[in-house]
Amino acid sequence: MSRVGLEGQVVVVTGAARGVGELLARKLSARGATLALVGLEPDALKQVSERLRGDSGHWYADVTDHEAMTRVAAEVKERFGRVDVVVANAGVASGGPFVDSDPESWRRVIEVNLIGSAVTARAFLPALLESRGYLLQIASLAAITPAPMMTAYCASKSGVEAYAHSLRAEVGHRGVRVGVGYLSWTDTDMVRGADQEEVMRELRQRLPWPSNKTYPLGPAVDRIVAGVERRSSHVYGQWWLRGMQGVRGYLPGIIGTVGQREMKRFAPRVRGMRTGLVGAGGEADEAARATHRS
Repeated sequence: MSRVGLEGQVVVVTGAARGVGELLARKLSARGATLALVGLEPDALKQVSERLRGDSGHWYADVTDHEAMTRVAAEVKERFGRVDVVVANAGVASGGPFVDSDPESWRRVIEVNLIGSAVTARAFLPALLESRGYLLQIASLAAITPAPMMTAYCASKSGVEAYAHSLRAEVGHRGVRVGVGYLSWTDTDMVRGADQEEVMRELRQRLPWPSNKTYPLGPAVDRIVAGVERRSSHVYGQWWLRGMQGVRGYLPGIIGTVGQREMKRFAPRVRGMRTGLVGAGGEADEAARATHRS
């Protein structure tokens, strides 16, 4: 599919303070896009915005807050006049055995990754319908294959994948394209945070190649940028993920068998694992909620 030039395009990126969102904003800005950055870390967002090449703005908002996101959408449209692309990238993760997991953290992963993505789309779809724009929903390898110790994350990413595919069928005839972005383990604060838990790190290292590697952030984000330019239905941050689509029907059975063996091996070390949100993004989410409660 031919590429759409990004010069002058207004792009919204959620979860833009760090990781995929931050680098994506920089690369889109370098191609001439105007960026609206949304997240929970105002100081970090401000710093990202100040480093961008062209016009940009930043908004503090929890993507699960419908009123806040509706306000942000209105303010972005008022400031820049239009919205052409929305990248629903905000996400958090937790790991550990489900039976011992912290219920609040488990629920929060679903709320941010799935509900927050839907809230984001609901807020910005009116503007995208006007511009006949593009919504890219960031999912994960976790949407394609289940994994033990990642119940909340896998459920949330499977959910956003299905939701985005359904939405594509609803709004395509009205000129809005919807894409799903898939990334394997990519060098971000989230993945580094998960790796701080020894059992999680060793379990991941025992996965079959090429899913046992941590991939550099830059090439993955370059692929996302190309997907935005093409308004692609599917965007793969690592080359081999496309091939996983053809075998995904077999994966639950394989993981169910192999996963039981691995969990038996690690069982003595699993008890007492921390099961809260991981990484700097998880810390920022917990801090923002604590401030809101107080």
